[in-house]
Amino acid sequence: MSSVVARLAELGLVLPSAPKPLAAYVPAVRSGDLVFTAGQLPLRDGQLIATGLVGARVDPSVAKECAAQAALNALAAIATVVNLEQVTAIVKVTGFVAGVDGFTDQPAVINGASELLGALWPAGHARSALGVSSLPIDAPVEIELIAEVRG
Repeated sequence: MSSVVARLAELGLVLPSAPKPLAAYVPAVRSGDLVFTAGQLPLRDGQLIATGLVGARVDPSVAKECAAQAALNALAAIATVVNLEQVTAIVKVTGFVAGVDGFTDQPAVINGASELLGALWPAGHARSALGVSSLPIDAPVEIELIAEVRG
């Protein structure tokens, strides 16, 4: 099996540096064989890919891209506490989608994260996709991960 970084490269992606926390928390914490990430936003080069509510200023297809970027940022957060090669599985994804009232396609948006993670760890993961009224700094999507690690 190729390395996680090699599989990212095959997908045309590079693991970014972990985004700096926006408040009083750390990007990730290891507890036993699990790593829990803080919520990660769709920041690319320090800027949000999009801002606003999905279904208003943000098209669902762009929000799906945001979910993938937030998941990539969550992997970068994991890499602050363990080598990504130690990750044996992503066991849980929690995705938050800031959408207009009545927007109900959160699962399709969070598929952006799930599809990226599934390309790296094909065994699958549990997931929640939640609709919220707003997210920090007007982000349309936020992703949290729980990863299982060895060593």
